[in-house]
Formats: sequence, structure tokens, C-alpha cells
Amino acid sequence: MTQLTPADQAFAETLAAQLPKGALRPAEPRYLEEPRGRYVGQGGLVALPQDTDQVAGILRAAKAARVGVIPYGGGTGLVGGQVMPDGPAPLILSLERMNRVRAVYPEENVLIAEAGATLADVQQAAEETGRLFPLSLASEGTARIGGCLSTNAGGVNVLRYGNARDLCLGLEAVLPDGTVWNGLKRLRKDNTGYDLKHLLMGAEGTLGVITAASLRLSPRPATRGTAMIVVHSPAAALTLLALARDIAGETVSAFELIHRQGLDFLSETLPEIRQPFATPPDWCVLIELGMGRNDDPAGTLEAIFAEALEQGLASDGLIAQSETQRSDFWSIREHIPEANRRIGSVSSHDISLPLGAIPEFIEKGPDVIARIGDFRINCFGHLGDGNLHYNVFPAPGKTRADHEHQREAIKRAVHDLTHEMGGSVSAEHGIGRLKTGDLERYCDPAKLAAMRAIKTALDPQGIMNPGAVLRGA
Repeated sequence: MTQLTPADQAFAETLAAQLPKGALRPAEPRYLEEPRGRYVGQGGLVALPQDTDQVAGILRAAKAARVGVIPYGGGTGLVGGQVMPDGPAPLILSLERMNRVRAVYPEENVLIAEAGATLADVQQAAEETGRLFPLSLASEGTARIGGCLSTNAGGVNVLRYGNARDLCLGLEAVLPDGTVWNGLKRLRKDNTGYDLKHLLMGAEGTLGVITAASLRLSPRPATRGTAMIVVHSPAAALTLLALARDIAGETVSAFELIHRQGLDFLSETLPEIRQPFATPPDWCVLIELGMGRNDDPAGTLEAIFAEALEQGLASDGLIAQSETQRSDFWSIREHIPEANRRIGSVSSHDISLPLGAIPEFIEKGPDVIARIGDFRINCFGHLGDGNLHYNVFPAPGKTRADHEHQREAIKRAVHDLTHEMGGSVSAEHGIGRLKTGDLERYCDPAKLAAMRAIKTALDPQGIMNPGAVLRGA
């Protein structure tokens, strides 16, 4: 990074000569912020290309001038991958004008979209042809598909459909030297050597710029069933998950674990959000089934609930009787992060664990945190795929500013416990700049060395998203 040069006036003049009018402008504040407010970025210029050839030209110019490039999607990332707080002012490369859905092949269950299309746009285009693009995030109205793929986004439907990388058949991308890789295939099988798309997905813009993607669609469930079930413990929730899958098979689309602390935060900060239980339970799960036209999701959920009662796993539950009630159930889950934001966490953690280790982790976690101080914990998330959002908050009457000096100790304690139990300290949010030290601490040395070798081979000058994922690269 120390060898890079800033995106200064001379570089601006070089780019302006090859881009259409209005495609280059000074960096606005919205490009320099990230949702958690941990970083304030810098950027000399913002480039807004309209096609892949313009992206290629921009990267060739950046390589020649040794200017750092920050690929920018919707700016919704939570680990600082989209902002560069120090070093020579970079060029911010926004894909927002490359937002077309190029083609839909409903008979193939394939959609081709440019990287700047929002996730909601892709979902809508799939729906208009009777298909489903199942990636679903709270930020789907703003998040762009290129960013979702670059970070290998997760969300609530991973249990059934997989992460973003599992929904991608092919990519079009520009490599750091300006070479265009035309890998925009619609094939399910292609064993022609190294799979470059999986190298670029999850790389967070450090190995190139995704410009378009061939995406895997699915049939739309003809019927859906949604329920909230009160369980006695996380262990009971895990057993309930296995029971639900035994009864409903792969039609279980989502299985979300919710803790009372999250419901209490909702009551405190967003009282207008309707909650289904008069007394918030210590633990409950939100389960959704997506089934065929001849299936009976409500009846299947009743069977699951009856068996859970018989086995002593559950004590109460509600099955949505209308789309309004279903939306109310999901509104609870989707507003928990906003309630968390309003309370103000000291340290937030996006972790994953082997499913069988989750109850023990949740049991041990409070003791680990108590050794540091008096805190509240909101543990919730995608139990179906082992992804927990384990967030630590100040005690009532305190603010996160009172505990800023303890944030690093809390993060270390949670991540150490996660690592000891065979988990990952980044489940779906990525590494960005926030977790570069964690990657060095917990990553297998052979993997880390291979990552550095790949970065050096593809981006020897280190111009692509400098400082993200790999510190100093």
C-alpha cells in the first residue's frame, strides 16, 4: 500500500479523457461511510462506468498510475471492506450505473444481471417470470448483486438454498491488469480446470471487479407456512430443527433462533413492532416452509409442533393464519438488528459453529463475557446453518462509549471461544478491514500463505481494495 499513489488531479485528467461526461466526479460523503460508523473512508474520485469495457479501461489506468481502487456496490457491508480510512486517496469504482438484468431464462432457471443491479431488482425480475432468486437480506433494497457475490453473502435462506456463491453459475469480471474474463456461462457442469468464479466470490474486490453474473434461480414455492415456536433452550431448538427436517424434508427454508434479549430491545426501541407472545419467551424459533401446490404447510407445521410438544422441546407456538401474520412474524426477526443499533452494541460478532456445538457455546459465552464486565448479550441468528449473531451490549444506564476500551477484549474472548470450538469468526459478513487481524490469528497458516500468493500473482501492485482481507496487501 505504501507504493501506491493518490487519485489526484493528474490521474483524474487521464481518466476523464477515456470516460463519458459525468462518469467521474469527486467522492461524495455517502461513498465514505459504512453502516456501523467504525470507519470513515477517503477517496479522491468516484468513477461510475456504464459497461465492462469502461471498467477495464479504468483498471488499466489505475495499474499504470499505481492508484488504489475500491470496488463499491451498495455500501451495506458491515466489516469496512468498502471504505479505506488511510493511505493514498483511492479511486472509488461504483457499479451503480451497471444495473441491467441482461436476460432471464426461466426454463433453465437462470438470470443474468450486471453487478450494479440491487438484490431486490434481481428478486423482482425472477418473480416476474415465475421464478425465485432466494438470496434474502435485510439490506436487499440497497445491496447490489456484485457486492453480494464479492462478500459471499448469506441471509435467512442459506439452510435450503445456500450462500451467494451457491447461487452463481458464472461470472464476467475484470482482473487487476484490465483483462476481461468472460466466464458468464449458464452451465451446471464445467470441469475445465480451476474455478475462477469461486476465487473471486468472497475475495471482497481484492482480486478483481465482478461486472455481471449468471445466477441460479429456483421454482417459487406455491404454498408457504410460517410459525413461531417457544422452545426450552438452544439445545431444544437444535433438536426441533432435526425434527422439522425429518418431517418436512428440504422444504424447511428458514430456521431462526431468537433470544428474549432481542425481543426486549424491540419493546424498548421499536414498540410499534407487534410481538406474538404476551410474555416474551427466553428462546423461540421462527420457522418457514416453502412447499408445492399440493402440499399442506400449515398441517405440516401442526405435525411438527405436536411432536415437539410430545418430546418436551416446545411449550407454546403460533402458526401464521394469514400473510399479514406471516409478515408480522418476519418483521420481528428483521427489526432485531435495527433495535440492536439503537441500543448500541459494544462489540458485534458474526460467527458460525458446528450445529452440535451451538448449545455449549451459548452456555459458555456469558461466563467468558462476565470476566470482562457487566454486559447484556443478544444471541440470535440463522440456527439452520450454524450462523449466530452474538452481540454484546452495555448494562442498562451505560452506553457503548463507556466500554470502548473493552471492545477489543470482548471480541477476542468471543472469537477465541468460537475458534476453540471449531467455528469461524466470519460467517457471512466477510473480513473487510475489521477482521484482518482475526484472519491472521485464526486462519490456517497454509491457507493464509496460499491467499497471499494468489493476491501477489493476480494483483502484484496491490491496487485492488488495498488493506482489505489481507493486511498490508
